[in-house]
Amino acid sequence: MMKFLVSLFLGLSLMATQASAQNQPLRIEITEGVIEPLPFAVPNFVPDSGAASELAADLARVVAADLSGTGLFREVPASAYISQVTGFDDPIKFADWKAINAQALVTGAVNVQGNRVTVRFRVWDVFSDKEIEPGMQFSGTKDGWRRMAHKVADAVYSRITGEGGYFDSRVVYVSESGPKNQRRKRLAIMDYDGHNVQYLTDSSAIVLAPRFSPTGDRVLYTSYESGFPRIHVLDVGQVKRRVLESAEGTMSFAPRFSPDGKTVVYSLSQGGNTDLYTMDIASGQARRLTSTPSIETAPSYSPDGQQIVFESDRSGTPQLYAMSASGGDAKRISFGQGRYGTPVWSPRGDLIAFTKQNKGRFHIGVMRTDGSEERLLTASFLDEGPSWSPNGRVIMFTRETRGENGRSSLYTVDISGRNLRPVRTPDGGSDPAWSPLQN
Repeated sequence: MMKFLVSLFLGLSLMATQASAQNQPLRIEITEGVIEPLPFAVPNFVPDSGAASELAADLARVVAADLSGTGLFREVPASAYISQVTGFDDPIKFADWKAINAQALVTGAVNVQGNRVTVRFRVWDVFSDKEIEPGMQFSGTKDGWRRMAHKVADAVYSRITGEGGYFDSRVVYVSESGPKNQRRKRLAIMDYDGHNVQYLTDSSAIVLAPRFSPTGDRVLYTSYESGFPRIHVLDVGQVKRRVLESAEGTMSFAPRFSPDGKTVVYSLSQGGNTDLYTMDIASGQARRLTSTPSIETAPSYSPDGQQIVFESDRSGTPQLYAMSASGGDAKRISFGQGRYGTPVWSPRGDLIAFTKQNKGRFHIGVMRTDGSEERLLTASFLDEGPSWSPNGRVIMFTRETRGENGRSSLYTVDISGRNLRPVRTPDGGSDPAWSPLQN
């Protein structure tokens, strides 16, 4: 895609298949190697009215922060600018931007009419003196201005990298406060970058493992409100919830939606045995998938809904297994040293993320769906609970610090393992679950 891709992928690991030797296209992998970030500039957007002045600057800053946070882009500071953008339709002085090595340029304009905000923007290939994204625009309310900025950043990211974006998304997680021996937990939801936090439950009962539906409008989670773990379904918009009923004397936990949102796969413990079940949400009809004396938990569907990956100790230690979504024989896919858990299938379908414990350290890792090419992305006192971004490029997880009052926090890392970043939340945080892109 023009000179952008040449610059973006410079220094990356390029993998040419045998077919490429026969004049077929190269397959470019940007999951390994040393990444040389692409220099870009986002001057403050131009206000179309006095009421838009502050908002125009704020929008540009969020767009720049989104792109910089990927590790694939490096912002050229405003102090280095030679020329300014004072009008959305003014000609671009490409020589001035080339002089400061800005290879991509994003320009924009903001209009405010009452409570309505419209953002127009363009993306320029500086070295080619060309516009590569003709003028686009998004509209919304003043309260939703950050979301419009994320939409702009998604469009820029997608145009330059060829991948889908992930900025206009949300994360549901467990907000944690208080000392470790009296930790209060409640469900919270936020923008992917930690802004606009809202609380969905109070802290009267322990809550665990929230999971978004494929459409992002519902959340599954486990609650101890009754004294025993029970699976709840919460409507995010209306903050209404209901319990997925299970038989008396059982404990249900670790739920996750199927890709079509009609079924839940979960663990159910009864009589000292824990197996995997599915439940049709509409009818409440449950079906048993496994029947072994071991513990089966943490199930996750493949994107096509045909397979389930899960954690089991049937081999003596927790390991990862995959089987048909209808049940049947399971195949072990983890064979490295240590204990494996919390597997999650990538939205792309090519990788499985997991938690690994080995030699006193915890890791977030990824492997191919057959268990090959295992790579560990992090290492710390306690890293666990990976969740994929909508485009399968980034993983969010929980990191707990050592000590009597150890705090749990949220972090992200890309699948190269070279862009580890904290996610700022008002209190501690754990069990993140990334939503799909918003509509």
